Amino acid sequence: MSTARGSARRPGTEAAPLTERSARVVVARKLTRRAGREKAGAFLAEGAQAVREALVAHRAGTAGLREAFTTAAFAERQPELVADLLDGDVRVHEVTERAAASLSETVTPQGVVTVCDRLDVPVSAALAVRPPLVAVLVGITDPGNAGTVLRVADAAGAGAVVFAGDSVDPFNGKAVRASTGSLFHLPIARERDVDSVLAACRDAGLSPLGADGHAAHDLAASEARALLGRPTAWVFGSEAHGLPDELVARLDSTVRVPIYGQAESLNLATAAAVCLYASAREQREPGGVRG
Repeated sequence: MSTARGSARRPGTEAAPLTERSARVVVARKLTRRAGREKAGAFLAEGAQAVREALVAHRAGTAGLREAFTTAAFAERQPELVADLLDGDVRVHEVTERAAASLSETVTPQGVVTVCDRLDVPVSAALAVRPPLVAVLVGITDPGNAGTVLRVADAAGAGAVVFAGDSVDPFNGKAVRASTGSLFHLPIARERDVDSVLAACRDAGLSPLGADGHAAHDLAASEARALLGRPTAWVFGSEAHGLPDELVARLDSTVRVPIYGQAESLNLATAAAVCLYASAREQREPGGVRG
């Protein structure tokens, strides 16, 4: 189905599907590696939900969708999505099941993949509208956690997510899947210099607040709740080590998530969800930044 707008058809009636050796598929497959994504300025979004969100953003002018690859089986199952892609002036290529599998990083590929322009912007651009709630991820390495935090930040109404330090690529295939389309909903920035990120947050009126298991106060304490209603940049550290002491010293304050049971700790994505929603709730109370 290598076709343009207005020429949707029943799979298999024209040119043969592209195989895993076809030039377009080979080029797209390079986007499964970080180096390939960096060089091309693009990434892969796989699965019906991600493709729908990519198409909505493409039509809104907030994301670029270069092309799509679908299997005949997927086109039969979801003809309306294929038609929507074509109607959005997205070039759609029919591919074999093996070609689709070569573009997928899942055990059971859904049969649809799109090539999208990278979405990351400078930190200053992500914070330009002075959002009252932002998530800053410092040195996180697990793409599943990265994508889940993107999803949580979106759900909690955060205005941006910043990947700071030596963090995972948010456009890694696993991260994109874990975000379930949320990466198309809010600005994403990447910056290796953590100090410049903290400075940009303060310039945007945000108070950098760290999630630290060793903090003096937990989220339920009155001292912590007084902080949560203010414009906040929540800073989360790596999955294995949390926030390093030298970074904690550069934050305005730190708060810990209380552990009431016997669990040793919470994983990054769960802790981020608790913290971001605590701020979202307080900011919407009378007297909060959105009250």
